[in-house]
Order: sequence, then structure tokens, then C-alpha cells
Amino acid sequence: MRFGNTTVLHEVTFDVRAGEVVCLLGDNGAGKSTLIKVLSGVYRPTSGSVEIDGTPVRFAGPAEARARGIATVHQYGGTAPLMSIDRNFFLGAEPVKGIWPFRRIDRDRTAAESLKALRELGLSRVTDARQLAGTMSGGERQALAIARAVYFGARLLILDEPTSALGVKEAALVLRMIGTARANGVGVVFITHNAQHAMAIGDRFAVLISGAVAAAFRRGEKSRTEVLDLMAGGEEFQALTEGMEDAHGPG
Repeated sequence: MRFGNTTVLHEVTFDVRAGEVVCLLGDNGAGKSTLIKVLSGVYRPTSGSVEIDGTPVRFAGPAEARARGIATVHQYGGTAPLMSIDRNFFLGAEPVKGIWPFRRIDRDRTAAESLKALRELGLSRVTDARQLAGTMSGGERQALAIARAVYFGARLLILDEPTSALGVKEAALVLRMIGTARANGVGVVFITHNAQHAMAIGDRFAVLISGAVAAAFRRGEKSRTEVLDLMAGGEEFQALTEGMEDAHGPG
């Protein structure tokens, strides 16, 4: 992907299969956001191709990508805090009942189906679909966005830093829901700079540095320290950690 004379992504090749989590790791400025926009149809790649089931596709825009089963959940879930959980869940796709001009949103259905979808992904502590989304925790809002994407038929779920700024319990909730989506046959691209979270849930990993995939490996092939080393550029991270050990002792 190039913008004028600036190449933001190059030699980025990876694949995602149904029912697996591929963790895309990289520090700030590595090109993760641009890659998300290519995969979700916001940008058309300058060269190369995106393929679904082995067939190259060129999306006219995000709506076309969504129609092909590619759903993107951004860092804060994209929920409207002053709308209820069920209205957020069906936003833009509201079921209606009645005859024109007396048609209205079927709130009984939106409430029942949104709660059912949340429970199926493991979020049972939310019991009132009329509750405002803004009263949910950060992890619960991410869970709501993930449940919505799965409900509307996502084949590929792109998660942009879903555990960023969350506490330990909230991050664990999101990771559990990612695992449930995987068990339901959804392919997941988990984009993060948190190696610990990635290694807790990932099946395969790709490390993005300066717009290129610097390393690709499977679960268990590298330690967390090795992954951090790769993300930070190898020698720079090693020099930093050695300096910390000199000052404070090992560990």
C-alpha cells in the first residue's frame, strides 16, 4: 500500500483459516491500521491482492467487505453509549413489525435475540437488553461488538486492539469471547501490541515491522521474550533489557 511516494505496507503476506486466531503483532507505526483498512475495504491495495477462498477480490468499500463476511471491531467497540444494548446490537438492521404506516421496531425480538447472542458467546452477566450501552464495562462493550458481528454472519473477524486499556478481568472476558468465536468456526485476526494477550489465545502469529511481516510462527515456537524482541526490533530490545538487568538485577 503506497500513498504517493510513501510505501506503508510491503511484502505483507498471511492467511487466516476458519476456526483459528491469527495474531498480528506490531508496535505503534508498524502499519497495522493501514492493513486493517485494506482488509476491511476502506483502502484498495496499490498492488497485490486480497483473496477469499482462493479467489482475488477487490472491495468497492467497507459495505461490500461486510457483505462478504468480513467484520471489523475497532478499539472501543463502536457502540453508542446513550442507546440501549439491543438497539446497539441491531443498529442499521432493526427488525420491524406492524403494517405501514404503523411499522415499528420489534423491541421484544431485539431484546431476546441480543441477550441470547451475548449468552452464546459467554457473557451471561448482562440480563437487561434495555440497559444503556454506556453503563457497560469496556470489556462488555467489546463483547457486544463481537457478538453482533458473529450474529450477522462474520466469517472473518478483525479485532483492532480489543484489550487495550482494559483491566485483567475485562481483558480475560474479551479473550474468552474470541475463543468462543473461534470454536464457532470464525476466523479471527487479533491485532495487538500486547504479546501476553496474543500468546494466551493465538494459533498463529505474524510480527509487523515498518510495514512488512518480519516473522511468522505458530503457537509454542517462540517465547514471550522472543516475541517482544521481534516487535521491538531485536537488538534494540536486547540492549534495553540488558541495561535494566544491570541496573536492577535479573528479572
